[in-house]
Amino acid sequence: MKLIALSSTVRRALLNGRNQNCNRLGSAAETRLLCAGGANGGFFYWKRTMASPAEAKFPEKEKAEAEKSVVESSYWGISRPKVSREDGTEWPWNCFMVRILFLIRNQALGDLSSNVSIDLTKHHVPKNFLDKVAYRTVKLLRIPTDLFFKRRYGCRAMMLETVAAVPGMVGGMLLHLRSLRKFQPSGGWIKALLEEAENERMHLMTMVELVKPKWYERLLVLAVQGVFFNAFFVLYILSPKVAHRIVGYLEEEAIHSYTEYLKDLESGAIENVPAPAIAIDYWRLPKDAKLKDVVTVIRADEAHHRDVNHFASDIHFQGKELRDAPAPVGYH
Repeated sequence: MKLIALSSTVRRALLNGRNQNCNRLGSAAETRLLCAGGANGGFFYWKRTMASPAEAKFPEKEKAEAEKSVVESSYWGISRPKVSREDGTEWPWNCFMVRILFLIRNQALGDLSSNVSIDLTKHHVPKNFLDKVAYRTVKLLRIPTDLFFKRRYGCRAMMLETVAAVPGMVGGMLLHLRSLRKFQPSGGWIKALLEEAENERMHLMTMVELVKPKWYERLLVLAVQGVFFNAFFVLYILSPKVAHRIVGYLEEEAIHSYTEYLKDLESGAIENVPAPAIAIDYWRLPKDAKLKDVVTVIRADEAHHRDVNHFASDIHFQGKELRDAPAPVGYH
């Protein structure tokens, strides 16, 4: 007990002495700088006390160095990779880490563009009963969408993306839990499906910038997402091969919708407005990019998702697990 009381007294005296010395320092900015290390044993305070008179004249230099070290290091002491635009300015979308790593790789290869070369005529012909069920289900889901949105492709795309971003998240989450339960690797499929979900979410963020949803459309999004998430969750548990096949056919419908969107943009039925800033940065588009450029790269993304989900379904139909085949990671 005596030792505990003595250590508490010594600690209290040191803290009081440090605070008093901090209070005797000059400006408020200097005080914050020198006393910021209180929780770390007063590092800045001791450095300032032992400084020579010449060094004491340059508190601004110490402050700049301290602030620089704080900015460059993350919470875990690891610097975030920096990606720059073509004009040298830093790419601002820090949350798209998968996209950042992909762009770093492309910068190293000298390729700063998105891949938009796709096969529009590609279609998975239903080969068995489950394929036909998946195909007919998607065709039935398209009927109310056509009746409600008609040729309002901006609103249609917004609604489509609120649904399209769900399967990747559900599949990635269930594969993640399966990997934890069975102590098995996923073959990269967790990352691939979560990357798909993030990419689809970016489609939505872009469309929201272009099409301001009305209150009843927001309510419709809540209802559709609630029903679709739970239905797809149950379906993926019961039959992943059917779930991925349905997503593959949904992506085929998305490609068709975006193709019709492009036709209206080219004919002038829909104004070809400037692309949102978030789309220009995310897809590395030119600064003068238009809506047509955005729809083109989104359609290319949907084509990649189509191929990946049909591929995943084929793996399951062959009686294998996704981890038996390498996942196409970083395909955006």
